[in-house]
Amino acid sequence: MKGKGRYGQFIRWIFSGIDFLLLNVVYLCVCWFDQASGVFFSKQVWLMLNLSYFVVAYFFSDIHERRVVYADQVLMQVVKAVMLHAVIFLSLIYFLDFDNVSWQTIVKFYSVFFVVLSLWWIFSRRLLKLYRTSGYNYKRIVIVGSGNVAHRLMQELASDLGYGYRIEGVFDNNPKARSVKNYKGTIDDLEPFLKDNLIDEMYCAIPDSDNDEVLRLMKMAERNAVDFFYTPQLGRYITRRFELYSLGNIPILSVRPYPLSNPFNAMLKRSFDILMSFIALILSPLVLIPVAIAIKVTSPGPIFFRQERTGLRGEPFVCYKFRTMRVNNDSDTKQATKNDPRKTRLGNFLRKTSIDELPQFWNVLKGEMSVVGPRPHMIKHTEAYSALIDKYMLRHTIKPGITGWAQVNGYRGQTDELWKMEKRVEHDVWYAENWNFMLDIKIIFLTIYKAIFGDKNAF
Repeated sequence: MKGKGRYGQFIRWIFSGIDFLLLNVVYLCVCWFDQASGVFFSKQVWLMLNLSYFVVAYFFSDIHERRVVYADQVLMQVVKAVMLHAVIFLSLIYFLDFDNVSWQTIVKFYSVFFVVLSLWWIFSRRLLKLYRTSGYNYKRIVIVGSGNVAHRLMQELASDLGYGYRIEGVFDNNPKARSVKNYKGTIDDLEPFLKDNLIDEMYCAIPDSDNDEVLRLMKMAERNAVDFFYTPQLGRYITRRFELYSLGNIPILSVRPYPLSNPFNAMLKRSFDILMSFIALILSPLVLIPVAIAIKVTSPGPIFFRQERTGLRGEPFVCYKFRTMRVNNDSDTKQATKNDPRKTRLGNFLRKTSIDELPQFWNVLKGEMSVVGPRPHMIKHTEAYSALIDKYMLRHTIKPGITGWAQVNGYRGQTDELWKMEKRVEHDVWYAENWNFMLDIKIIFLTIYKAIFGDKNAF
């Protein structure tokens, strides 16, 4: 077997070198344009600035080689990297008696550096994905197993060419596996395949009961210089993230708690909700008055529509919306449809632009809702779907939102088929399990984009 190319390792160091270059470019620009920079423009400060970034590069440069990472996660890494650099750099300034460095200059430097590093890391991710999509820097992998977990793994690895994975073969002793794409044979056929092909990684997705087989596969990977990864058979519906640690020599998988169970994360989200709802309610007369007049003029009935919906931990609350339908007796049981005769002409516009949801900022201020979260459902729908869909109630482990991850991914509006609600629940649960602040910002921007340019499921 020919030697495997390992040039991909240089991408991390090349991109880290660009990080250092940008650090110094920002430093020189701030010194050049800030007349009050003073002692900040000195060899000593420049040296401390660069030495501090070596620590950042040690902990965070892996961002340049990770294959599956989303933009919001990248931005969170930038926040952590810049904060770590600031802590180290400011500590050095304090202990080395550089007290006369202007704080205004430091704030300017880190503000610009955060923006520049964010843009670069997001751009570098796009660059790498384009590079890998073009057929470079990919990992050749084999998968052992063909069950539900193996199928989900194959779907995830093949979902985006930019991840840079090529499934070279699937091996399993189960005769049913022969219908799987890239099936190459049984486990006995695996080692000859490894010897004859350039394989980088092996993913084991066979049942946990086959301990001897797993050990055999590990030794097979070692003999052929292939990286071995084991995929636990945790079941079809287990999607939570796990953390691996050791208890002595015993590996332990720990279920990672929901991010919003962390008091700091919960406080950050609530503070953002209060700020956004205050701003929205202060500005609301600019929208509320003309919309209220239009609703009153175009159809008889109240301006606001009030409905009991399911909130945090299944507790009901009164949700507010601008009324978009004629007064009817089915509002608490029947979903709106695309050509629903109950909707008014103005109501169609309010729904398509999401203006009808604006009164819910009052729910946010009261603490019943969040700006971002799973959309609250009617009580009747909660009762019906919780009996039909596994994990349905997990979407209520966090506050419902004005907009959510499911909505910006196309799962908004009518759920006339069960699979649509299943996909909505899947996205809502994923959001609860993977929350971070930058994800909320991303969802808000996507919501605004869809409100401006239209959403086919908004009706």
